[in-house]
Amino acid sequence: MQVLAVWLGKLTLLALRLIGRRGNALPGLVVEKVFPRYLARAMAGLPEGVVVVTGTNGKTTTTKMVATVLGEQFRVLTNDTGSNFVRGAITATVEHASWSGRLRYDVAVFELDEAWAVRFVERVAPRHCLLLNVMRDQLDRFGEIDTTAGLLGRVAAATTGTAVLNRDDQRVAALAARTSATVSYYGVAPPLRELFPNDEELYGGPVHVSDLPAAVELQALPAPDRPALTLRIDEQDHDVVLRAEGPHNAQNACGAAALGLALGLAESTVLTGLGKVSPAFGRGQTFAVDGRRVQLQLVKNPAGFRQSLRILDTATPDAIVVVINDDYADGRDVSWLWDVDFRALAQLSSRRSTSGTRAADMAVRLRYDDVATDEVEPDLEKALRSAVRAVPADGAVVVFSTYTAMWALHAVLQRIGVAQ
Repeated sequence: MQVLAVWLGKLTLLALRLIGRRGNALPGLVVEKVFPRYLARAMAGLPEGVVVVTGTNGKTTTTKMVATVLGEQFRVLTNDTGSNFVRGAITATVEHASWSGRLRYDVAVFELDEAWAVRFVERVAPRHCLLLNVMRDQLDRFGEIDTTAGLLGRVAAATTGTAVLNRDDQRVAALAARTSATVSYYGVAPPLRELFPNDEELYGGPVHVSDLPAAVELQALPAPDRPALTLRIDEQDHDVVLRAEGPHNAQNACGAAALGLALGLAESTVLTGLGKVSPAFGRGQTFAVDGRRVQLQLVKNPAGFRQSLRILDTATPDAIVVVINDDYADGRDVSWLWDVDFRALAQLSSRRSTSGTRAADMAVRLRYDDVATDEVEPDLEKALRSAVRAVPADGAVVVFSTYTAMWALHAVLQRIGVAQ
């Protein structure tokens, strides 16, 4: 039956690729419907089991970090396309299986949407989980954040080996009481805590400094004159240069390192792996377009957008484009934009424009923070090309984009530019 499931998935994937579709989810959905037990049986053969990475923000990049770190010692299967429903995990599994149905891997590392992670663990008990944070996100899907915390709690409860928890998010840290797995924490040093607000702190609550012991603690962020971040592991400080920019990725690196240590990797192996991590799809990826550098930054909720804007603290681009769509995968309700503080953009000399289906709404939102907009262009490619033309040779353009727009922009950039 496993062989038939793999053939069905592979042929579905091949058909989709032939007609120009990505095929990141549909093959898995087809296999799931016809062979509902395929995934559990496939995962049972992995010597090191399954790692689940979930939470509101940072899933895709952190999953790539974990996969790269573990790849220093293990053969790693992962859903690196960002397709984070159960069907995405199944698609990745059948794609990388041999035609005879064999999986030549030691461990699977899957990024999973908070709601779909629950469905996954009902089928496959993860040996390890990495739970990142709980933030307000797509209220039309998830409701309030206590509901999301409950979903993560069910993942923790299903975990059999180690649960790695963000100690600085009180809702995540509290999930230690809901699991029988060994618990390990990661976090940031007290002087940095206010730079990484949890949901309550984001809306004006007092900064919470945890006294829980951290297996990995962020001690220092990169600076213009110092590109390395500093991680403390077992009372020793280590400098690491990440290719993935932004303070939020420094925090993500702590979680990935803690997970690597939980699987028995040596500190040196973990640090080497972190230094090899390239930006994940649409999360800090850069392209050269007509001699200009264009960087994509995914934004999807207030906390994530605020953290992504902090990349502007160290370098001012020549142009900024904010692209907002309101398709289902983005969340129909874009009122969350009013919880993002854009006032810092008013102080920058950058050209500013908006695009996407909610380009006009975004321009209005910026205006309320006294940020002038140079162009409102709903068409994504036109807005991108206009920004590129407006900056000097060797200039930089940063595009902040919601999920569906990011996919479209990525396709445009692959066509008109060169990935760096």
